[in-house]
Amino acid sequence: MFEGTCKLSPYLLLWVWSPGTPGVGKTTLGKELASRAGLSYVNVGDLAKEGELYEGFDEEYDCPILDEDRVIDELEDRMSEGGVIVDYHGCDFFPERWFHIVFVLRTENSCLYDRLESRGYTGKKLQDNIQCEIFQTLYEEAVLSYKKEIVHQLPSNTPEDLERNLDQIMQWIEQWMKDNN
Repeated sequence: MFEGTCKLSPYLLLWVWSPGTPGVGKTTLGKELASRAGLSYVNVGDLAKEGELYEGFDEEYDCPILDEDRVIDELEDRMSEGGVIVDYHGCDFFPERWFHIVFVLRTENSCLYDRLESRGYTGKKLQDNIQCEIFQTLYEEAVLSYKKEIVHQLPSNTPEDLERNLDQIMQWIEQWMKDNN
């Protein structure tokens, strides 16, 4: 654990997403990591909801459509301070300069299906999210959006995976701190 505030300058992205699939544990991991490392945690979905950063509503998926430009504007100052974990399921609109590393959580389909179903996902929304995981759609998006060497996949199926992932990311942060301070 770090003493005081951990300053990761300029930025750290914890992109725990399955590549984009809800239900893989990105919020659980992100909040716990922020607590352990003394970092700031931003859930982009919550940020958008609080600031009403939407440009419409998608009837088919029953969800608001994010206004990506307004989200970037809202995050810019916070990101410039460094030491930020960003939790969101997509990545193609975030500036590459913001992040030193991207962690993509992956969950086995049967486990993910159960998690999403328990959240009330049904029909097309459920199936499309599962297909996104199967085809690694958003993992590929991350590799195309950022340097391949900063994009890492981590399994996220069990509580043991969570602890291993936290340990691994904390080791990376500690090494980054040594190398950059």
